[in-house]
Amino acid sequence: MSQEGIQRAGGELMTGDGADALITRGLLRGAGVPSELIGDRPVIGIANTWSELNPCNGGLRDIAAHVKRGVIAAGGIPLEFPTISIGEAFTRPSSMYLRNLLAMDTEEMISSSPIDGVVLLGGCDKTLPAQIMGAVSAGKPAIGLAAGPRPLSRWAGADMSIDDLWPLLDKRRTGELNDTSWAELEACLSCGVGTCNVMGTAITMAVVAEVLGMSLPGSALLPADSPARAAIAEATGARAVAHVQRGITPSQFITPAALENAFRMICAVGGSTNAVLHLQAIAGRLGLGIDIEDMRRLSAQTPFLADVKPSGHMFLHDLQADGGVPALMGVMAPLQDLSAFAGDGRPWHESTRPMSESSKCLTSLDDPKGAPGTLAVLTGSLAPRGALLKASAATPGLCRHVGPAVVFDGVEDLRARIDDPDVLVEADSVLVLRGAGPLGGPGMPEVGHLPIPTRLLDKGVTDMVRISDARMSGTATGTVVLHVSPESEVGGPLALVRDGDLIALDVDRLGLDLLVDERELRERSRRPSPLRKKARGYDHLYRQSVLQADQGCDFDFLRADND
Repeated sequence: MSQEGIQRAGGELMTGDGADALITRGLLRGAGVPSELIGDRPVIGIANTWSELNPCNGGLRDIAAHVKRGVIAAGGIPLEFPTISIGEAFTRPSSMYLRNLLAMDTEEMISSSPIDGVVLLGGCDKTLPAQIMGAVSAGKPAIGLAAGPRPLSRWAGADMSIDDLWPLLDKRRTGELNDTSWAELEACLSCGVGTCNVMGTAITMAVVAEVLGMSLPGSALLPADSPARAAIAEATGARAVAHVQRGITPSQFITPAALENAFRMICAVGGSTNAVLHLQAIAGRLGLGIDIEDMRRLSAQTPFLADVKPSGHMFLHDLQADGGVPALMGVMAPLQDLSAFAGDGRPWHESTRPMSESSKCLTSLDDPKGAPGTLAVLTGSLAPRGALLKASAATPGLCRHVGPAVVFDGVEDLRARIDDPDVLVEADSVLVLRGAGPLGGPGMPEVGHLPIPTRLLDKGVTDMVRISDARMSGTATGTVVLHVSPESEVGGPLALVRDGDLIALDVDRLGLDLLVDERELRERSRRPSPLRKKARGYDHLYRQSVLQADQGCDFDFLRADND
């Protein structure tokens, strides 16, 4: 990897003879930093998103201590600082609503602090992508480390990950799960710190970070509380010092080839659709991107290789035992550009590992777990700028379907009427939720996994075609079309759908169409737009600046093409 000289803001400030240097050194010594560490050494910031409002990130204080040891051992000065933290289950209206705020917080702290480089400690869904976005824009050497997955739960005598929760929620709605069982479920749902132990958004983004070179090879899947994660935390601290010494910044890792590698990896692991939003936002910070045709090409070339939940059947530790991301990169060598750099500063062709001889979870290109096309990028009259369907988690019989729409205007309407016996809904209906996109949500809440009406659950219906401008948890499954763009709030075609309109989904053709006469749609479009509520503070900034899903929902003024 090429080496570029950078201005050492931290070291220079701490070795000068002026008042600023004196004050900086004096304050650090007063905070307990040994005098022998303060001098001509790389200063490594540790951006920590630990928070008691974010259990996924609850182990990051301990991880930070290991990172510090690695920094010191490599000859650097570690200085930990906090940023805001976003916990999916604890943030309303949506964690996505605050992702850009965390990215701005991270960028400004890196840019304005006397540090030469930074280690990014994130975990829950939006934290790691936000940190990478901020670090890319700040332009200083950076490397990340994800929190890692928490231990598996136990329910009814079997191991349980969070994706097993969704059918249990339906059983509660239909009365199959009594109060005692419900309380027992609550007690065992989470068994320690760390992110969801499944290929949901958090782990998918940890995998993406590893492929992009923004974390060390082999780091994504290590358990949150394991000695192995502690060890790789020390190695991450040392690598941050090496990045500074060599002048290596995120723009040298995140190239067009690396972005394509990351998208293919999302497909290969049956990863979260949310990861596509984050990947586009990260790319946009560098003036890059992956357009619809590129995503279709990459998805069509990439089979499903990791038999891991929720698209598969096995657990993250099974994939880790088979070699994890480095083994996957090796298996995918004919598809990937292995000249892109891994987080250890070497080209990926030097950082891959062989697949375990007794591999159970990871499969080969010759004998994949599933066919290519795990992520379907749809377009059509209902989604002119695209929509996503995780085909690997959909019901095959519903992937080509025409049915009448049943429309819900926002989350409150959905919750109020989904089980209303007066709502005319059958198994072949297409459930439509609108008003839940980037602006309408705001922040695209994870409500796209619309519940099946209880009267249909009672008849044995377990899946239906569902369409929304919202998002869905990466741990959920079903024939769910998400991220419809443009959203209804800005006048997208989803705003024109009425109950009974026929909607056609054709995954083979990658089509999503509203089968209504164009003249009728023109008449409907003449209705007045809903009044926007007044906003203040961050909400005002968000509503003025957020982009649509096909551009990653970043703020327009933060993209490189706005510079």
